[in-house]
Amino acid sequence: MTQNSPIASRRRFLATCLTLAATLPAGLLLAGCPSGGGPTEGASPSAGATGASPAASTSAAAPAAGSIKAGLVTDVGGINDKSFNASAWEGLQKAGKDLGIQVKVTESKQNADYVTNLDRFAQNGYGLVFAVGFKMQDALKEVAPRHPDVKFAIIDGDAPPLPNCASIKFREEQGSFLAGALAGAVTKTNKIGFVGGEDMPLIHKFEAGYKAGAQTTNPKVQFVVGYAEAFNDPAKGLEIALSQFGAGADILYHAAGASGIGVINAAKQKGAGFYAIGVDQDQDSLAQGRVLTSMVKHVDVAVYNVCKDVTSGSFKAGTVTLGLKEDGVGLSPMSFTKKDIPPAVLQKIDALKQQIIDGKIVPPATTEDLAKFKAPA
Repeated sequence: MTQNSPIASRRRFLATCLTLAATLPAGLLLAGCPSGGGPTEGASPSAGATGASPAASTSAAAPAAGSIKAGLVTDVGGINDKSFNASAWEGLQKAGKDLGIQVKVTESKQNADYVTNLDRFAQNGYGLVFAVGFKMQDALKEVAPRHPDVKFAIIDGDAPPLPNCASIKFREEQGSFLAGALAGAVTKTNKIGFVGGEDMPLIHKFEAGYKAGAQTTNPKVQFVVGYAEAFNDPAKGLEIALSQFGAGADILYHAAGASGIGVINAAKQKGAGFYAIGVDQDQDSLAQGRVLTSMVKHVDVAVYNVCKDVTSGSFKAGTVTLGLKEDGVGLSPMSFTKKDIPPAVLQKIDALKQQIIDGKIVPPATTEDLAKFKAPA
């Protein structure tokens, strides 16, 4: 071995560090001498670890924001659905900016991707993983028990009863009730429509609330209903919407993810006198003047708040349900249509909102509850 070999140089460097250790404060020594290096992007935080590092031991309750990585798995609608997934991703991006955490999104192309995508984030050092959509319930039940040190949060679905899992749900029927009440009050044909993504209990909440609200402001109202059987088929949404407009409806509410973009495009094609009602995000700007309002679900705020809880060490397992009272759902500001709505109608919508918050009106969340619903005077 030569005097200038890499090994000899390394030994001389270590010897220098040991000498300094006897004379310098520990903080200066750590600043001047390198450690073995932390995990890289894509590596499990526990890979090769034999004990807690000094940093980990001092921040177990609330890890340093910069050390947290949060991943988000979308359903098949993807982040460009201008709806549910897009809202979740916006919330995570804001958390990344405001809280200094690392964020990343993975789009699922098919249902079979859910387990793989959730598991990949958990294996690659992400301390917080979001499952966006009720369809990931079974996947989360499979993945979460394998990663007890990773925190999971599912939107709109049931989380397994584990200390590392949280579920965030919304009272969609409450916001949909207000959307229906508005539609019932302003329809000119007394016929309005509903376009769902898939025919399932979650979407029934939107439909039931919408119908109950419309019946409350317009006892003569009639409905046309269709389901696209997909959340990512705008062409199908357009086809159903044009059919419903052709059948005499003048206002259509969609709860169909990306398929609902077709409903909005149909209202835009039809022009004056025809409206769509958006969902999840404020979709009013997608067809200015042709989107009467949007039933906004504040998925972005919910995602942000979970990130904030994790960074502060106050993450709580279990289920949180957000409605009008918690500002979890509500109508958009109607920036492009409010001028066209009579003030008395807007006042009525505000009054109905307060009655729901006060518990005087309980919007139906199922088809069975809708059948028993009695419109308030």
